Amino acid sequence: MLRDSQRGPEVLMVRRRAGDAFGESYTFPGGILDADESLARNYCDGVSADEANALLNVPDGGLDYFSAVIRELFEETGILLARKGNEWPTVSTLLQALRKNVDQATLAWPDFLHEQGLRMACDAVHYFAYWETPRSLPKRWSTRFFLARTPDGQVASHDDGELTDIRWLTASDALAAGRSGDMKLPFPTVATLKDLADFDSCTSVLNWAQTRAQEGIDKILPVMLTDDGKTKIVTSNDD
Repeated sequence: MLRDSQRGPEVLMVRRRAGDAFGESYTFPGGILDADESLARNYCDGVSADEANALLNVPDGGLDYFSAVIRELFEETGILLARKGNEWPTVSTLLQALRKNVDQATLAWPDFLHEQGLRMACDAVHYFAYWETPRSLPKRWSTRFFLARTPDGQVASHDDGELTDIRWLTASDALAAGRSGDMKLPFPTVATLKDLADFDSCTSVLNWAQTRAQEGIDKILPVMLTDDGKTKIVTSNDD
């Protein structure tokens, strides 16, 4: 998630609770595809099923990723990338209560969208990277990365469950915090922050993401190497 500031675009960083994947690290909001994600496809605006499939290079289910992005973001931070008519909703006390119900699976995501008259703003979500965990690790993930601008009037708040802190930082400041030890940053997060560090506005970041998507997103598969007793992670872009 992005927002503009006087120092340039800021990125929403969230700290994962201990014991989870990337526990106690600062990462980006995210999660996994739910089993009923496909039931929310009818509430997607701005991206068709065929467009999503082509964009993610999958035979089917591309819109499920957009649904998962918007749902997980809402559950973890309260930011809601969905419109009622042509307007972004103000995340009210009611929506915050429903956020917990969606997160705890006592309210199905498609039912929430239907009951609140909301349409997911898939056109506001921009796919820009695809990472997979090194083959040498026992637990592996296949992860798509998306960018979006935070709607006006919406404020992020962590869920006090999966997340224990949130910070808005420029990419450069987040990288500096990682180097100083103030923030623990996983390798893909560092690489992504480096990609974002040179932009001067949210618009320029989103334009860059759109260009990447049009050119095609290649999967990044890092490799773990041991050199002089030290293990490091490298990608094909590293020397």
